[in-house]
Amino acid sequence: MSAPQTFPAELLSRPAAERVAYFRQMAIRHPRLGDVYERVIQAIREPAGAGLIVVYGPSGVGKTTLRLRVQRQLIETTRAELEQDPGRLAVVGLEAVAGESGDFNWRDFYTRMLRAMDEPLIERKVVYAAPGAPRTVSRSAAVNARATAPELRHAVEQALHHRRPAAVLIDEAQHLKRIASGRRLLDQLDTLKSLASLTGVVHVLLGTYELLALTNLSGQLNRRTIDVHFPRYHADRPDDVAAFQTVVRSLQHHLPVRDVPELGERWEALYEGSVGCVGVLKDWLTRGLAQALEHGGEKLSYAHLEAQALSRTKLLQMARENKEGEERLAEPARTATELRALLGMGAEDPGTGAGVGHSTGAAPPAGAAGRRARRRVGERRPTRDAVGGLEHAG
Repeated sequence: MSAPQTFPAELLSRPAAERVAYFRQMAIRHPRLGDVYERVIQAIREPAGAGLIVVYGPSGVGKTTLRLRVQRQLIETTRAELEQDPGRLAVVGLEAVAGESGDFNWRDFYTRMLRAMDEPLIERKVVYAAPGAPRTVSRSAAVNARATAPELRHAVEQALHHRRPAAVLIDEAQHLKRIASGRRLLDQLDTLKSLASLTGVVHVLLGTYELLALTNLSGQLNRRTIDVHFPRYHADRPDDVAAFQTVVRSLQHHLPVRDVPELGERWEALYEGSVGCVGVLKDWLTRGLAQALEHGGEKLSYAHLEAQALSRTKLLQMARENKEGEERLAEPARTATELRALLGMGAEDPGTGAGVGHSTGAAPPAGAAGRRARRRVGERRPTRDAVGGLEHAG
């Protein structure tokens, strides 16, 4: 059946590559993204002494979309200041790239940050005094091949002081976890913390659950860090199911093809094939759209989606990693008791809770803890049974 269209009608007469590019770049708003976006923006506006904001979640949950949306907002909110002060930048965005040897390369990181802060006519706005970051004849950023990491670090500090961005957004930040022998994980995050502190620029790290290895490394670091969990949608939570179904319908209406099936009827198969992550779902639909348009077709079928689905083996690995990350975030009941004991406040009934603000992610559904407590040994955990693939669902 043909679905309602919310994309520009003229796209239907455009080449397939342009239509696929439109859908790939299109972003939709949904509850998970909106909640995390608001928390990150608020933390950037008022970090309250924190220099680092760490955003972690499953692979494909939408962290890159979040970063781009935050960048757009910061550009918009600083537009007037940028017009008055052309030497300033609204935001700096870059990706933490894994080194070829497997270790994180700080020299490469500083180089990429300097280039991310470059723009036309920069020589009229900023003078880099550090010997490691001269200008080329064309006045674009150049890095001396012999410049050391400390020299480049100094150049980055100067650039941030001069350009005064509202934040530095670092995608794929889990690569910071890859360290050379002899260097501690704590050193990795301390390096960024000191950079944020010296320049007064908040650094936002976005990555997978691997980033959890870089949290809770020291009391001082904890005080200077704000943790934000970007969770997936859960099939055993009614509100999540309703939100995911809305996401499916929204994406369906943006598919620039004349004939699109009612994807909402197959939401369970789409949920399984995306492990509850909107980014994974959108990539899947993009591949299906590309295949449908490849030979001039104007119909996207379930067969196209089946052909482009990730294998069950890959999905199982992703689901396991997501579950492990979520379990690491769950605070054991003894945490509150131990905290109160260390503070000399006496024992506490774990069931009463500690009062305020200890969760970094979405709250479990109401009554979930009680249901777990009442479940008998061997009693089956409430969940949906497998419903088969897209071709046979519904």
